[in-house]
Amino acid sequence: MFDIHSLNPQQRTAVEATEGPVLILAGAGTGKTRVITCRIVHLMLKGVAPENILGVTFTNKAAREMAERVVEMMPRSLSKGPDGKARRPVLCTFHSLCVRILRQHIHHLGYKTNFVIYDESEQVGVVRKVLSHFSGLKNADPREILSALSRMKNDAWRRGANPEDDPLHSRLLDRYQRALHACNAVDFDDLILLTLRLFREHPTALEACRQLYRYLMVDEYQDTNASQFALVKMLAQEHRNLCVVGDDDQSIYGWRGAEIANLLNLEEHFPEVKVVKLEQNYRSTTIILEAANAVIRHNARRRPKKLWSENGRGALITMYAFQTDEEEARVVVEEIEFNRMGRQIPWKDHAILFRTNLQSRPIETALRKAGVKYHLVGGQSFFDRREIRDFLAYLKTFFNPHDDISLLRIANVPPRGLSDATMEKLLGLSHERQCSVFTVMRHTDIEKLVTSRAMESLRDFMAFIERVRAPLVADESDPVRKNFSMKDWAAAFLEDIDYWTELRKGEKNVEVAENRVRNIKELLASLGKEPGLSPHDQVQSALEGLALFGERETEKETTQDAVTLITMHSCKGLEYPHVFIVGVEDGLLPHTNSKEAGTLDEERRLFYVGITRARQTLSVSHCGGRMKYGSVVPCHPSPFLNELPGELVQDGGEKAKKAVTTTESKNLFASLRAAIG
Repeated sequence: MFDIHSLNPQQRTAVEATEGPVLILAGAGTGKTRVITCRIVHLMLKGVAPENILGVTFTNKAAREMAERVVEMMPRSLSKGPDGKARRPVLCTFHSLCVRILRQHIHHLGYKTNFVIYDESEQVGVVRKVLSHFSGLKNADPREILSALSRMKNDAWRRGANPEDDPLHSRLLDRYQRALHACNAVDFDDLILLTLRLFREHPTALEACRQLYRYLMVDEYQDTNASQFALVKMLAQEHRNLCVVGDDDQSIYGWRGAEIANLLNLEEHFPEVKVVKLEQNYRSTTIILEAANAVIRHNARRRPKKLWSENGRGALITMYAFQTDEEEARVVVEEIEFNRMGRQIPWKDHAILFRTNLQSRPIETALRKAGVKYHLVGGQSFFDRREIRDFLAYLKTFFNPHDDISLLRIANVPPRGLSDATMEKLLGLSHERQCSVFTVMRHTDIEKLVTSRAMESLRDFMAFIERVRAPLVADESDPVRKNFSMKDWAAAFLEDIDYWTELRKGEKNVEVAENRVRNIKELLASLGKEPGLSPHDQVQSALEGLALFGERETEKETTQDAVTLITMHSCKGLEYPHVFIVGVEDGLLPHTNSKEAGTLDEERRLFYVGITRARQTLSVSHCGGRMKYGSVVPCHPSPFLNELPGELVQDGGEKAKKAVTTTESKNLFASLRAAIG
């Protein structure tokens, strides 16, 4: 339940500052999520309607956690409207917000409201299709071209003009956008850029959104890019009730467009902004925080703040110097096993942080050799697996048969007599006629252009599509709408095409095949019935959810008792009792590229983020040599290590030599006996 007296004075100030622009500078571990949720509930208690409150963050996990906390704190009297329906503030990511807005207003821009959202693999498919029409680019890497097109789109938006400096890429971008539009599809860049275009060209749509979202909160504000800032500014320009929460010391995503200036220069756009600093840390020991403060102080361009804690002084930071990365990995694993066996600290309380994914190889080898379970954050995503992509392509095709990318993916999965040559011919005709492949398939003259066997397969395929999608286009009076279960409907079409057999046939390893089957069945199980939604809207809702919420497997795996291996870029927002930061070497942290790009401050912020993940103990290590391309390359300690105050650090080698006290030895012996049984 909401209790404002449970907050510290600075947190309470942040919660009660509800009118006008507010900047909450929330240092690492200072309870910002609690402040945000309390602030939302406080607004509702003051009489603000839940639907007039908008909270925007960067990950679906953060949005869900925020929503759950708000529901827990909300008084029952506010949770339902006069009509008995649940009332909730809108808590979502930037992309989800834009989907909401575009579903209402995208018709103004010439799209249908049932547009589909293409993920990266589908975008690459569109690029491949476009490249086939440019003879000089047939050997180009589609992913590199896609990255270039994405940059061009965002740069063109910033300049407010078409990209004319590169005519070839400009033509590519034009073809790419037309190909998307032809399929009534948008990509992730479009979600925000089309929303901005909508607001510029159709002021009534902007005004409707301003009237709806009268109180706007943005979490992780230091991570916003130029277009996200523009979106926030447009929404808050009139009512000025904007609250942004962030920490410039944790701005580590400049390489993907985040602009720290959005936080540092907020007064330029909202001169009357009230600044509230949250500096009491509830996570770490005093020694860890003093080290973090000492390091980040070397960045000149920042808003000053100093983290402090009432958690006690804690253990000194341990510094290790190793000869090689293999020795580093072995000793770190030995420390983890000593903690588990001698101190009864589970594996899941340990995390190993590194600057680049390449550093994980020797660590994974050492962990496997010692029989230690671990979880590597950033492995293959659940939604990148072949069987999941097939299933999503089927859903998208039934939802919108004119989605060429999805239709082409599933046309011959499982094999149904539609050869690559047939599909290429149909695709070529769709280009000539400026229509979708499905439209070409249905045209009467197609019989003259393909073999009789291919034509028979096409008829069967089209009949299958029409049969399965029938519930999605049924009239309101049709009983099929009332009894529609998406889970049963999806399971039925998978049985119809005998997809289970197709999966098992495609794998020599039985266990891998069964895992693939299990993945689909788990996904099917998650497709619940949504009361009040038509079959069409249920499929649309599922597709949006699957496109925007691809974090499930990562969350599931991290609940196991396993050591976490994670890059420093991925660990922001997380915390662990015992942290090992490995490879703190010049060239890795700071990275070689940072010196050329002039981003040394961001690399220091990355080290700061790593330090502030630790709750109880922190170990930092560097090597004299690291294996690279089969030979050992000499390494030097990071200059950031010199910024750690000497009185806060102990030498790893000296620590090992220190005699264990009588009490400690008795406790360790008792723990070992308990572990042995």
